[in-house]
Amino acid sequence: MAPTLQPGTDEYAPSFADYVSRIGDNEDIVAVLSDQIDRLLAWLERVPESRAEYRYAPGKWSIKEVVGHLSDTERVFSYRALRIGRGDTTPLPSFDDQGYVSKQRAGDRTLVELAQEWVDIRRATLSLFRNFPSDAWTRRGTASDQPASVRAIAYVIAGHVRHHLEVLEARYSGRITEGEPAPASIGWLDPS
Repeated sequence: MAPTLQPGTDEYAPSFADYVSRIGDNEDIVAVLSDQIDRLLAWLERVPESRAEYRYAPGKWSIKEVVGHLSDTERVFSYRALRIGRGDTTPLPSFDDQGYVSKQRAGDRTLVELAQEWVDIRRATLSLFRNFPSDAWTRRGTASDQPASVRAIAYVIAGHVRHHLEVLEARYSGRITEGEPAPASIGWLDPS
């Protein structure tokens, strides 16, 4: 059973405090992770492919790069949760999320392909967290030379997506359909 209380500050790196704080106490973290599929897809389905390379400022990520970043980051964090949840105490290395974005070549793919990949990863993440035994949620390890619990990793994954959804809504929404009709088909990606 998934915990419904935020992890303690000794369960994650200080740099993840903002992500953890985006998930309230008494929220079912697995339900939050599940609900994010519909929320992200609802936002992305409004984006015409011709606007998926939009950046709200020079040097900022395109919409495609944001989605690719969500996939890469979730893969890394889910792997950390798996290792720690299974009792592996081997310290886990950090990763350069900025470097991953520059190597992912998101511009070579369609937004639908990138979104489908993220949905596939999220489904695997959900399966992992849904099937952890209750004692796995409190297991702790080390990632990037910082403490990490399985519970905290789940909150970081969910908070990270909430953060990027807020950025997409605040910085990209007004420009994605500028000069273009909205996509003709709603539901361009099947989340099931």
